[in-house]
Amino acid sequence: MGQKIRWGVLGVAKIATVKVIPAMQQGQFSEIAGIASRDLGRAQEAAKALGIPKACGSYEELIADPDIDAIYNPLPNHLHVPWTIRAAEAGKHVLCEKPLALSASEAKELIAVRDATGVKMGEAFMVHTHPQWLRAIEILHSGEIGSLRAFNFVFSYNNRDPQNIRNRADIGGGALMDIGCYPIHTSRWVFGTEPRRVSCLIDRDPEFGTDRLASATLDYPNGQAVFLCGTQMSPYQRVQIIGDLGLIEVEIPVNAPPDQETRIVIRTGLNARTETIPVCDQYTLQGDAFSRAILEDGEVPVSIEDGVRNMAVIDALFRSGESGQWETPRG
Repeated sequence: MGQKIRWGVLGVAKIATVKVIPAMQQGQFSEIAGIASRDLGRAQEAAKALGIPKACGSYEELIADPDIDAIYNPLPNHLHVPWTIRAAEAGKHVLCEKPLALSASEAKELIAVRDATGVKMGEAFMVHTHPQWLRAIEILHSGEIGSLRAFNFVFSYNNRDPQNIRNRADIGGGALMDIGCYPIHTSRWVFGTEPRRVSCLIDRDPEFGTDRLASATLDYPNGQAVFLCGTQMSPYQRVQIIGDLGLIEVEIPVNAPPDQETRIVIRTGLNARTETIPVCDQYTLQGDAFSRAILEDGEVPVSIEDGVRNMAVIDALFRSGESGQWETPRG
């Protein structure tokens, strides 16, 4: 294996062709060597547009290619686990898009497959490698804002397209799966532990059956996280990490632009300061971090075990939405 990991991409999803592939092509340790679609024409079109040397007319063909070291899986949610397993069993390392699975029990299947095959496998929470998050957590741990008490996250967009996979309940669409997974992942990261219980209010689209609005409370041993996510609202995102002496605000917590500086604001009492994070592409950083884990036999940024625990919280939030009661994550 050379100094760059040769990646193959399953499908021509917009997140892959617009964001992830161009970013990974800029990586020090990553190159995109192939792309596959069930429609060969679409694969060839994407390969030509993005300068990818190989196009395949099936996922199986790409996975079987000996010149591919690792697979990036951005397929619709219900295909995450099946095709991650297929790739791992072919000896390929796999970076799978979030949410990892449709449930915690399905996600757990990946642990056994990863251990049996010996490949690297992880979940693609790109925020985990962005310097703005690393800096926010560094400030938190410094004690500047005191003891962590609360975490507040709002994330929304507006999409009413009935053909969009995010609006199809049968394949894992809806707000919690698509974007609610981010406040869950980041709050677990910030608090450094798992929520003891969770509650959730859910409003479902009468046509799609998906959760179009969800507001949740996560009860941690050392504080509380609250978040709101919606798929039919004005687009917005913001997070506050609140201590007893101050707070940290991340202005663009998820969709950080790859061509602009980002900012975090630290407030203590009447004082406030802004820290500017240099321009970077979190998808480039994510790809290189995963590639380095393969090259150096290190740890991937977000493990499958972490993905299972994240799914366990999502499962519990859906149960709470039905029961109207607090529910305990079962990961």
